[in-house]
Amino acid sequence: MTEIETSQKVNRTARLIFGGVILLSVGLLFGWSIFRDPLTAIFPEWTPTRISITFTLSIVMNCIGGFTSGILSSRIPYRTIVRIAVALIIIGFVMITVLLDPSEEVRSLHILYIFYGVIVGFGAGLAFNSIMSSVMRWYPDLSGMAAGILMFGYGLGGMALGSVVNGLANNIGIINTFAVIGVIMAVIMLVLSIPTRIPSASELEKIAAAAPVTRKASSGPQGSGRESTLTETMKSPAFWLLFFWGVTAATCGMTVLNSAANIADHFGAPALLGLITTVFFSLGCLLLGYSFDRLGRRRAMLVNAAVLLIGGLSLTLGAIMYNVAFIFVGISCIGFGFGGNPPMMSAATMSFFGAKHFAINYATISFCLLVAAIIGPLLSSRLQEIAEGSYLPAFIMIIIVSLINLVIVLVLNRMSKKRGLEK
Repeated sequence: MTEIETSQKVNRTARLIFGGVILLSVGLLFGWSIFRDPLTAIFPEWTPTRISITFTLSIVMNCIGGFTSGILSSRIPYRTIVRIAVALIIIGFVMITVLLDPSEEVRSLHILYIFYGVIVGFGAGLAFNSIMSSVMRWYPDLSGMAAGILMFGYGLGGMALGSVVNGLANNIGIINTFAVIGVIMAVIMLVLSIPTRIPSASELEKIAAAAPVTRKASSGPQGSGRESTLTETMKSPAFWLLFFWGVTAATCGMTVLNSAANIADHFGAPALLGLITTVFFSLGCLLLGYSFDRLGRRRAMLVNAAVLLIGGLSLTLGAIMYNVAFIFVGISCIGFGFGGNPPMMSAATMSFFGAKHFAINYATISFCLLVAAIIGPLLSSRLQEIAEGSYLPAFIMIIIVSLINLVIVLVLNRMSKKRGLEK
């Protein structure tokens, strides 16, 4: 390896690591369940359905923030977008600390909706899309691996910062914890976003020239070679199949992520252990993202669908038998399967529709999370209330949705093979 190639490898690796750490900070959004018990202890009138609206709002605004980032990226640098995100996140968390008041439960719930659900959620979406879109451009030869590593950081944020949240809440109270977490996230994101940018044309040429021939030939599914605009992308059947595949995978994942700590507690395990879901989410991002490059999209997505189905079956058995072992196998599988969704979605989007318009195409297809955020947490919470606290109906819902996910994968595989969209 020449000195130039070594320098190029170090440059790409550093950007990937920095991006992963930034997304680790933003990933606290998926560790929402660790906030729920401390908050409901202070605000006893907040029912599971009412407080779950916070998570749903954050996911909705995350999608809108990502889409906004895709639009802004053609006008201002990604680095600037990340800094706007930092400002929104710290404002959101600090204002929660300032304005939450246990003596005014209804008003405080609305404060949580606005500043966590809307402000922090939107800022997290800006940062997420900016980092994914900029870093992925440095890895056209290993898009699945790069997306997997970035999402590994994103998923790990729920566990890493979730542990910090738990410790701070025990010492300074959950309300004060929001401001401290906001400052920590802001510092990390500001420092590590300094080198954020996309590669120049000459840098892309050097990356392509340095990629091994075997990697070029076998780096996963090959697209049509077109650089599809958003309008062209949305006219493609592949877009809609990927979109609804994302809806089903994310519905399974968010149903569990929204209540992971509560599920663990319900079946007699420490609530903090419920965050094992985010660990397996991270592993799914890494391993299934890597499998996209090695196995190809078709096989990787089939593995993903199978893991989700196994997770739903295990959770259902655990609820029927009241067996915590089945519960942890189930939430681990759901976390792992959901983790495979974002890196494979981003890699497939680039493969099918090209890199030039990736930011806006990926942001648009990521609206699948919006649909899932409505279906998963809200419907499962409602089913739990109807069943007087039992999680069994929600777990059966996961089985049904994961079967739909499998059918979509089979249709997409058949369509792409028939139309010659992939090798």
